[in-house]
Amino acid sequence: MSIRVLVADDQTIIRTGLRIILNAQPGIEVVGEAADGREAVRLARELRPDVCLFDIRMPGLDGLEATRLVAGPGVADPLAVVVITTFDLDEYVYGALRAGARGFLLKDTGPDLLAQAVRSASGGEALIAPSVTVRLLQAFADLPAGRPVAQPVSPVTAREEQVLLAVARGLTNTEIADALRISLSTVKTHLASLMAKLGARNRVEIAMWAYETRRILPGT
Repeated sequence: MSIRVLVADDQTIIRTGLRIILNAQPGIEVVGEAADGREAVRLARELRPDVCLFDIRMPGLDGLEATRLVAGPGVADPLAVVVITTFDLDEYVYGALRAGARGFLLKDTGPDLLAQAVRSASGGEALIAPSVTVRLLQAFADLPAGRPVAQPVSPVTAREEQVLLAVARGLTNTEIADALRISLSTVKTHLASLMAKLGARNRVEIAMWAYETRRILPGT
């Protein structure tokens, strides 16, 4: 079965381009388009797509609030959201990830990475363009969190620390496996353990925690 995608962007040319790119990918189908945040939320709830692809800046209701309404804490049956935007160090991007987005991509992302992000989100994983991961998290590393940093429910092991740092530096699961000389399934096991210990919903929040706890610092 095809992965059903909802695209939301206030620019017609961007929506059209995303639709053409995604529909050309095997196993992916765009089932709806929205020109603003309110329409995006309405269609998301009506169509229940496998993945929502939201622009961060939209009229009426921005991508941050739209993400929170369909994927945020307290949502009984959250949808998978990937934020796609121009990268201008906008604080809304950080907020969108906090609100439950599973991925973050630039609008100039190539078709392959775009399709990979959609497939990852559909499969319950998160994907952020590796170069963007570091830039994004470093940009907001010094922002006040407004709440105490969460502490793990049980100690993080030495191997989990290695995986944690690798995720924060933007490595993919395959790259982590190669770097640490462990299997891909072992990487996934460590990630699942980290999420359980940290109360994180995805690898994005794992990476954020690494920055918030100063396990990795800007420029490292």
